[in-house]
Amino acid sequence: MALEFLPRLIFWETTAGCNLRCIHCRRIDVADRLVPEDLSTAESKQLIDQIVAFCNPILVLSGGEPLIRPDIFDIAEHAVARGLRVALATNGTLIDEHMAQRIVDAGIRRVAVSLDGATAETHDPFRALPGSFAQALEGIDHLRRQGMSVQVNTTVARHNIDELPQIMSLALSLGADALHIFLLVPVGCGVEIADEQMISPRQYEEVLNWFYDRDQEGLLELKATCAPHYFRIVRQRTAAEKRQRLAGTAAASDLHSMTKGCLAGTGVCFISHKGEVFPCGYLPLPAGNVRAQPLQEIWERSKVFSALREPERLQGKCGRCEFKRICGGCRARAYGMTGNYLDEEPFCIYEPPLPQPARLKESG
Repeated sequence: MALEFLPRLIFWETTAGCNLRCIHCRRIDVADRLVPEDLSTAESKQLIDQIVAFCNPILVLSGGEPLIRPDIFDIAEHAVARGLRVALATNGTLIDEHMAQRIVDAGIRRVAVSLDGATAETHDPFRALPGSFAQALEGIDHLRRQGMSVQVNTTVARHNIDELPQIMSLALSLGADALHIFLLVPVGCGVEIADEQMISPRQYEEVLNWFYDRDQEGLLELKATCAPHYFRIVRQRTAAEKRQRLAGTAAASDLHSMTKGCLAGTGVCFISHKGEVFPCGYLPLPAGNVRAQPLQEIWERSKVFSALREPERLQGKCGRCEFKRICGGCRARAYGMTGNYLDEEPFCIYEPPLPQPARLKESG
């Protein structure tokens, strides 16, 4: 297995249980308590041991709501002891002073808290719990008082697209280190709200260009998720700015630490609460189950993962696009909209040039 295809990020849905009912959730069967199918504590530790046996990624403990697992800190401490960098993804509503201290004591490096609006009026209906915005802000405050690095996650949809500048200002005022935006993918509950909440391809382009401009300001660590065409935009913008520099005009920095767009199955995988392994949390194509075979074997031998590692297999305009190796298009969005995960990204407005017909050699 080439080093370029080792997992860099593993997202593990530690439980399907959650105290919220978010309208965009990738799950449609979320419970308000732990469910019997969740990996046991022993199985969870075995999973961690499987991970460190072949790679050293960042392990993101997510859900559901991971903080409803009574053994979540035992699991986190085991992962930290095995040398993994551990992050926690939460809705933030369960974090009081005591919980924040436990998160710090477990050795967790960063906590990502979801804020899907700049105000309660925007956030709470999306999260389907009145008061969840205020509770999330309180949770962030408790974390920051304990010195924990906080990341704000925002799902961009029609209800909050006009609030992005305010959300960024809010993240800064809260002392967050990072703002990650997630472009809605039509899977799980997202299918049911796709017509109502999905922004248009043109709006995607506008959001990602705005995001690029904010990234040049360097105020926060910024990352666009489920928006691989952001990497095409970065390449286009930096190329134009390079031309400006050559012409004597000041411009922003280059690609700095960015890598590539869609990492599903190439640098990222998602493990469900049942132990199922998927290319990402939004692409419901199972590659195997850690209850039946080692994660390394699934990662290295899955046919789905193999296909995702071959850009030449992309179809439609993604297949002929000159940016396909740095973008790749969102495979989950392609699957959600067309049923074919190798199809073209349906929410990208870029039209790659058509292939030129071969010229006949002149005789004589």
